[in-house]
Amino acid sequence: MIDEATIEARAGNGGNGLVTFLREALRPLGGPAGGNGGNGGSVTLVADPSLNTLLKFRWRRHFIAKNGGNGARNKRHGANGESVDVTVPVGTEVWRIGDRAGEPEIFLGDLVHPGQRLEVAKGGRGGLGNAAFVTPVNREPLLAEAGEAGETVKLRLNLKILADVGLVGMPNAGKSSLLTAISAARPKIADYPFTTLEPVLGIVEHGIDAFAAVDIPGLIEGASDGVGLGHEFLKHMQRTRLLVHVVDGSEGEPGERIRAINQELDAFDPRLAQTPQIVAINKLDLEEVELLRDEIEDEVRQAVGEDTPVHFISAATRRGIDDLVAAVSYRLADIRKQDTAPNEATQVPYFQDGRDPLDDDNLPVFQPRMADTRMVARTAAGSYRIVYDRAVRLALGSNLDNWDALVQYHQRLERMNVTTALRRAGAKNGDVILVGEWEFEWQ
Repeated sequence: MIDEATIEARAGNGGNGLVTFLREALRPLGGPAGGNGGNGGSVTLVADPSLNTLLKFRWRRHFIAKNGGNGARNKRHGANGESVDVTVPVGTEVWRIGDRAGEPEIFLGDLVHPGQRLEVAKGGRGGLGNAAFVTPVNREPLLAEAGEAGETVKLRLNLKILADVGLVGMPNAGKSSLLTAISAARPKIADYPFTTLEPVLGIVEHGIDAFAAVDIPGLIEGASDGVGLGHEFLKHMQRTRLLVHVVDGSEGEPGERIRAINQELDAFDPRLAQTPQIVAINKLDLEEVELLRDEIEDEVRQAVGEDTPVHFISAATRRGIDDLVAAVSYRLADIRKQDTAPNEATQVPYFQDGRDPLDDDNLPVFQPRMADTRMVARTAAGSYRIVYDRAVRLALGSNLDNWDALVQYHQRLERMNVTTALRRAGAKNGDVILVGEWEFEWQ
């Protein structure tokens, strides 16, 4: 199962605004007519319930939206760039990878509802044409903005299966056989450890209710430290509301084996150790298990206490299966009632309580942003570089070799408080000021 992937999302750049004036025979005073650039397209992740793996990202890892069109004459605006929707499985966590080595990842969102959207790379805004800079005191603006650059981000996708119930236990305890007995899932079953190599999800019906159950590879001591196979998939247990701890009744020391598994759960995530459990002692069809039933239950009780339900079952003959499913269903119902303010990360809205999925029209689009409020930066050579995005784009979209345009640009810097930031940074007469591709002296 492919449950992790790294991708790159690149949003489109905004189109450039245009500096132009209307020149027609019958309209000699037509005025500025430069149109605005179009907005660049964005890249958005969309939770798709039909997907259950991140396999498709093995072959395609780069997703690029279209750039916005440039502004045109007669105040015509450029077209907006086409956005890109990337479908991911429900239950996908999204982390932004740092641009520099050693920089921590940033959590962007968790797509836990079908149709939920997360905008991960926002398209750049289109630049304003000179028609947008007309003021009562400036009837002939010579300025326009370059389009804003679209975001480029590297993302780590981490899929955690959404399930109500998790099946845990030692290898060969009968978890896969149990999942086969209670659902339509058909995991591989064989008489040797580690038959299950990846998580398997099944839907279990009980009357008018239904719940999702997930089986992961068997755990062994040291799993939380990377021993065996189960450690790779323990994260899929983190969203479950209830654990069914499957124990092989034909093996000795069932209490010690339960304690060992619970210790691994606690070491991986202490919250897992607090998840309610039901113990299912398997292989009741074997004579020795039937004969030692009381002794086995006593050992198990010493490990889990009197409040944890214990069921004897046979996944092979289905003995005790119906009672176990009923107990799980009723326990889940109690847990749901207790969740007066449930965490959305633990919900499976399309399986629980017979509710319909959330209406796509009402789902919010999350738009995490990294703010940069700097205006001025000092260079190694001692000059000052204007880094305020709006000021930089205005310089890039204008011809500052034109003296009148340069004067207008300085006026705009005053209005944006960039000149104040330069003074506070220590700029004085004669210092070199850099912005975009332009260089001029501070006066």
